[in-house]
Amino acid sequence: MALLRSVLFNVLAFVLTLLMGVGAFPIRWFAKRYALPYARLWARLVLLLFRRICGVEVRITGQENLAAAGQGPMLIASQHQSAFDTLIWMLLLPRPSYVMKGELRRIPLLGPMLILAGMMPIERAAGAKAMRVLLRETEKAVAAGKQIVIFPEGTRTAPGAQVPLKPGIAAMAAHAGLPVVPVATNSGLFWGRNAFLKRPGVLYVAIGAPVAPANRKLLLGEIEKSWRVLEQDFATPGITAQAQEAPHGG
Repeated sequence: MALLRSVLFNVLAFVLTLLMGVGAFPIRWFAKRYALPYARLWARLVLLLFRRICGVEVRITGQENLAAAGQGPMLIASQHQSAFDTLIWMLLLPRPSYVMKGELRRIPLLGPMLILAGMMPIERAAGAKAMRVLLRETEKAVAAGKQIVIFPEGTRTAPGAQVPLKPGIAAMAAHAGLPVVPVATNSGLFWGRNAFLKRPGVLYVAIGAPVAPANRKLLLGEIEKSWRVLEQDFATPGITAQAQEAPHGG
């Protein structure tokens, strides 16, 4: 049953993305201000298919912590386990802007819409230049009142795995003086990295209390500490055992 559900979801999500990608041409040419609402609609429809077809219940805890950080600019420091994590914040934030890999802008149909929707493409191989671009883009996002979503792990990571966090978020927080909201998830148990098979179950997005960016050197440790608390108290009960049982692609 899970295989059939996965086939149906993957086919419908691909067709939806293709159709909406083609349908975005008028927006790109004549109505650029609708790029973000259009991208938000695409994310909403893909996640609707994911929930209904694959039998996934999404539970979001700690949304009051977003309110505590205010409605203006902030940094969302989210764990990154699946494509789900790149979609959900389109629905949870008023003006989201993702820090994304620069190569994504070159994806036909999708890439140009990501740029128009206000995402922040960074060429990570550019070294120090990439950091300067990141801080410059952060300034622009703050000036526009956007909420910046960044995945400090740098790539999709299996549930329960721990990797060194990238320093970019600490530089962004110190440079712009933004509150940092840590987020834990177990999305990889249901939509694994490069995994064709999608699994049913309860998917958690656990939003923690804002972390003060006062000490740049300690910020990464504070984010990791918050993630571990969120995993234990809200997001991923039994995550180690589940991660061992559920195969992940990639």
